[in-house]
Amino acid sequence: MTSLDASAEDTLDLHLPAGRVDLLDRVADWGPAATSVGVFQLVPVTVERDVPLVARWMNDPAVAPYWQLTGPQSVTGEHVRAQLAGDGRSVPCLGVLDGVPMSYWEIYRADLDPLARYCPVRPHDTGIHLLIGEAADRGRGLGTELIRTVAGLVLAGRPACTRVLAEPDVRNRPSVAAFLGAGFRPAGEVDLPDKRAALVIRERAVRGPR
Repeated sequence: MTSLDASAEDTLDLHLPAGRVDLLDRVADWGPAATSVGVFQLVPVTVERDVPLVARWMNDPAVAPYWQLTGPQSVTGEHVRAQLAGDGRSVPCLGVLDGVPMSYWEIYRADLDPLARYCPVRPHDTGIHLLIGEAADRGRGLGTELIRTVAGLVLAGRPACTRVLAEPDVRNRPSVAAFLGAGFRPAGEVDLPDKRAALVIRERAVRGPR
């Protein structure tokens, strides 16, 4: 893996074009965040810089059944470009830990996503998809820590959002366990067009009167 400087200077060109409504409250400005495993930041993807790395991850046999983006680099490129050319309801990001890209995330408006056709959602519910890129980073609790961190970034960066959702494939037991370990609660299973999903939800904590 190569290091990535996630400074503000590098992300100036990552904001939405002038005039477009920002549906996710400037994801590029949410971090960095200190975690027990290092300093983590979500850095919105650029096609030229990041697609080769993400495409390699997508072709990992452990990842392929769940993302279904195997094949030449152009397959991943088309997937990413579709989000970047859309209305901003989904933002693809690299997860950068101590300056090193090590995961891929999609932060999306669940209430504007096809997911809303299959389960009840609330206005501004925010969803996350992720993959941990390297095999050496899996199976040691790193995913749980980063899911917890990203859920916190979503809730801090999006005041109107009261819930963070995810819908991992029910077959992907390590992913489901990571979300539950990160404070998400199970909310049943949902039949989506491409998978049977375990719907998991993290609520914004409500402070009681002092």
